[in-house]
Amino acid sequence: MGTTQPIRCLEDVQKLKDYFLQKNEIRNYAMVTIGLNTALRISDILDLKWRDVYDFEQRAYKNHVSILEKKTQKYNMFVLNKNVIEALDMLKNSLTYITPDYYIVKSRCGFNKPLGRTRAFMIIKQAAEELHIEGKISCHSLRKTFGYQAWKKGAQPSLLMAIYNHSSLEITKRYLAIDQDDKDEIFLNINL
Repeated sequence: MGTTQPIRCLEDVQKLKDYFLQKNEIRNYAMVTIGLNTALRISDILDLKWRDVYDFEQRAYKNHVSILEKKTQKYNMFVLNKNVIEALDMLKNSLTYITPDYYIVKSRCGFNKPLGRTRAFMIIKQAAEELHIEGKISCHSLRKTFGYQAWKKGAQPSLLMAIYNHSSLEITKRYLAIDQDDKDEIFLNINL
């Protein structure tokens, strides 16, 4: 059994997001967009409520979001980028009514219950299979994709370690899932 992989190809990342838009599954699009852009675990994404990201008095999205991570019990603060705000706005506009206590990624079963982790896994896995995205793709792939793509754009592993709230740089290095192709690219592009 292999470990979950990041989505390495940016075209595949866009295909995954577009998949949900084309099917008019705005909730799933928002869930995936949040995961790809915040490095949150799926349990923390599913636990988000509108009050966490939106200031109802100011009628504006918050600059920074602070959460207590379920797994680590550590606080994590992150900024909402343009893609996340657009996805949240699209979701908010598709809903007839929201309150600060409503979950962002709501289950369609029951009143104001978050989507379950198993269902989130099935949603992402099915999309990845239909799109023929390479690697073992799951909910955790969203978190890993954030780090991998940030690393490819020049983010320092020590900063990613802080973002992930990892206890060691070794854990973060494993998250980046650097393979031989990545190493080859560095050698081929150095040309001193």
